[in-house]
Amino acid sequence: QVQLVESGGGLVQPGGSLRLSCAASRSILSIYKMGWYRQAPGAQRDMVASISAGGRTNVPDSVKGRFTISRDSAKNTIYLQMNSLKPEDTAVYYCNAETLSGLGQRYNYWGQGTQVTVSS
Repeated sequence: QVQLVESGGGLVQPGGSLRLSCAASRSILSIYKMGWYRQAPGAQRDMVASISAGGRTNVPDSVKGRFTISRDSAKNTIYLQMNSLKPEDTAVYYCNAETLSGLGQRYNYWGQGTQVTVSS
């Protein structure tokens, strides 16, 4: 199992920046993939960035150039740096951890979510 604790959300003006953190309860290098998702009211939950155990990152075109995912393996923490924020980035942001069992079964774990509001 993996417990995830997010922090860093809040209210920011358009054009501003925020950095979200997600602390995992075990070594993130042992986790197949970690990522950040967001969900606005009435919308589906979408991935905004992911990082594999090997360090490969993936950021969709919708936020590419503005969002960056990184990690600190010594702290078992991943980060989401968000720059040039827009009102449409307003959502609850969730940290996700995907693990693989020895038999290839995938398990997903979620943090409690942190609210990001972009408004003037």
